[in-house]
Amino acid sequence: MDAAVFEDAGRTLLEEHPGDERGRMLQSPGLKTSGAFYAFATGDDLVVKLPAARVAELIEAGTGRPCAPRPGRPMRQWVRLTPADAEQCLAYLAEAREFVTGLATR
Repeated sequence: MDAAVFEDAGRTLLEEHPGDERGRMLQSPGLKTSGAFYAFATGDDLVVKLPAARVAELIEAGTGRPCAPRPGRPMRQWVRLTPADAEQCLAYLAEAREFVTGLATR
């Protein structure tokens, strides 16, 4: 995934949700809502926060890879993805935002 893809998809999402903001997570550009991060870009990957079962599903399908900033210690609700284009990137961002927003209301 090109960094411009994340930027374009992020800009679109921020236009839809003006209360969200950009920030840095693990020294990478990210997106957050109500102070909670739901996505960031690192290298060629998009990393999003999703329910653990969804993360496992994406990894099992071969679509995602574990997010393990410390080797051998994957972050349970985070998955690394390589979206094909801005549309797919935006879909993953929206799914992650929906998950994080739902967590905030529980």
